[in-house]
Amino acid sequence: MAKTRSAFFCQQCGYESAKWVGKCTSCNSWNTMVEEIIIKEEKQKPVAWQDEKQSPNKAYSIEDVIPQDEARMHMPDDELNRVLGGGMVPGSVILIAGEPGIGKSTLFLQCALQWKNITTLYVSGEESAHQIKLRADRLGMHNPNLFLLTATDTNTLFQEVKKVKPQLLIIDSIQTMESPYIESAAGSVSQVRECAAELQRFAKASNIPVCIIGHITKDGTIAGPKVLEHMVDTVLQFEGDRHYAYRILRTLKNRFGSTSELGIYEMVAAGMRPVTNPSEILLSQHDEALSGIAIAATLEGLRPMMVEVQALVTQAVYGTPQRTVSGLDLRRLQLLLAVLEKRGGFHFGAKDVFVNIAGGFKIEDPSIELALVCSLLSSFEDKPLPSNICLVGEIGLSGEIRAVNRIDQRIAEADKLGMDAIFIPKANAKGLEEKNFKIAIRTVNKVEDVYRLLF
Repeated sequence: MAKTRSAFFCQQCGYESAKWVGKCTSCNSWNTMVEEIIIKEEKQKPVAWQDEKQSPNKAYSIEDVIPQDEARMHMPDDELNRVLGGGMVPGSVILIAGEPGIGKSTLFLQCALQWKNITTLYVSGEESAHQIKLRADRLGMHNPNLFLLTATDTNTLFQEVKKVKPQLLIIDSIQTMESPYIESAAGSVSQVRECAAELQRFAKASNIPVCIIGHITKDGTIAGPKVLEHMVDTVLQFEGDRHYAYRILRTLKNRFGSTSELGIYEMVAAGMRPVTNPSEILLSQHDEALSGIAIAATLEGLRPMMVEVQALVTQAVYGTPQRTVSGLDLRRLQLLLAVLEKRGGFHFGAKDVFVNIAGGFKIEDPSIELALVCSLLSSFEDKPLPSNICLVGEIGLSGEIRAVNRIDQRIAEADKLGMDAIFIPKANAKGLEEKNFKIAIRTVNKVEDVYRLLF
């Protein structure tokens, strides 16, 4: 006979408590403890897709294990292949999370429609089959091998899996799924954990990849217990500003590839369009030279990109000067202004400073600091920088320009876009084969050197 008990779970971190408390002792969140009834079966029957002979409980010596290369399923979406490390691994569990309306469901529905030689089962607990069909018609794609299921019960899901026999399973979303073994509402900590565990066991036993769409909380973290991220093989984060058309797909965790890759999409009327060369989009074309604009050679993960840095320096009207930043860390701007004030003698203390990264991107690469400094000086002097040059370098507190990593990829990206010259730190010039590039490479050691060359 099943045993029934009740426990209190924190909706933020998943901490379990025997009694209700106002403040979670794990994450210190207030009023997040919710009571849930747990039914524990004495002996759970094996599911139909489980086979005990496939994975016997026996220990092996590590020397007896024969390593095998993971066979990957190459999808029609090159950006998704890049983020996953070269394709989808059979039997892997992929979790993608993002804000509402960012395009998670559209991305995977589009991928399933494009993958015509693969039988896909799309399970939706949020939309009806009619709504999904309307979205597919808007995308202008058709695929007879795509099957739709509108259900939230995991038993119904696995019964349909035995009938359809899909090669790819998409769950939209994990917060709407319910397991009959847990007596709590859908989206609770226990339900999310149990449903994810059932899907993980199914993926490993059947060797069918499972893509799970998840929600995020108001803090930007993935909704549900933290164990959800530990259970899956890959965690993808879909980011973007709804006021811009561009979306970034980042890898937070990947057991079968690098976590430094990212994919870039543009949301258009026909769905998510992969952006193969983001540098051409992020660089705006100006008919005339304008002050306060510099081009930086940055790296997002392992991907080199050219990003336009815009700065505006004006006389402060009020007593306290303003410091406004979009796409960068405000503390980094304050640090660079202090360096220019102390080492360069430029008086920014009575100036309003506004900095923006074109395209709505958020850059964390410290190599953008040299371009940021040059855009500030360009606006301060009201002199435009020479056209078709880019800059790369990290600024130290003494005004020196420090070396950055992967300088070859940055130079190659600037050369591919037809830049005339690139300014790099002098420390990066050691061992650099300049004959391999057509672009003019100029080395600088201090901020004074850059100011002398450009202004």
